[in-house]
Amino acid sequence: MRPSSPERIVAAAFLLLAFPAVAQAQGFAALISPPRFELAAKPGERVREVIEITNASGQPAKFKLRTAEWSLGPDGAVKFDDALKPESCRPWVAIERRELTVSPGGKYRYRFEVAPPADVPAGECRFAVLVEGDETAVPMAGGPSLPISGRLGVIVYVTLGGAQPQLEVAGARVATVDQQQLPVILVKNAGNAHGRLTGFLNGTDASGRKLEFAPSSLPILPGETRAITLTLHKEREEAIVIAYPVTIRGKLEWGDNKTTPFEQSFAR
Repeated sequence: MRPSSPERIVAAAFLLLAFPAVAQAQGFAALISPPRFELAAKPGERVREVIEITNASGQPAKFKLRTAEWSLGPDGAVKFDDALKPESCRPWVAIERRELTVSPGGKYRYRFEVAPPADVPAGECRFAVLVEGDETAVPMAGGPSLPISGRLGVIVYVTLGGAQPQLEVAGARVATVDQQQLPVILVKNAGNAHGRLTGFLNGTDASGRKLEFAPSSLPILPGETRAITLTLHKEREEAIVIAYPVTIRGKLEWGDNKTTPFEQSFAR
């Protein structure tokens, strides 16, 4: 196992939510699209996909590629791991090649495929495809040079046999998020695939002010309970301080057009 360390990685895009992933470090400037795949397959069915890798630098770029395990911390940070987990589906994954060179400003369509066994039970296959640049020795002030490399991680989900999330709210609290006191719900996933909450919720705080909230779209993996922040929806870049207690109502949406009625009071 070769764990990640801050000294080795100066640019990382562990993007679970966003658009084309970009990482830029000395000697490494890359754009990858898409940053995430959410696929579905039947047992015994082979699934093929393509990652588009763009070299955004003015020099030819060498990339190393491999699969990895990944886990999501309580704060939403992704950790990659080379060691196979006991339930890993990475043995089903084939990647096109482990090294490639892309010309300045050029693009490469990189292929991978997943071949789940015919007898695999319903569930979810999760792995990452890592794209790394060559290490570059960067001198540090008053010390030796450190090996620096850039890395991008593409997250892949493959649901098998019709696996589905089963989400329910298991608790609520107020917590400090990005230096702001915000309502947070604890969401439990009793299903066999990951899920995400969506939807807009209406709130009224202690001053009578009407507010709109939306749940964070962090994934809730099977068997876990995750803290999901209800973020304020603002039409302008304005500072809004919630006067607690606040009551929030509406419908949480998730899965295949599933909804859960929601009503909760939050107090500090």
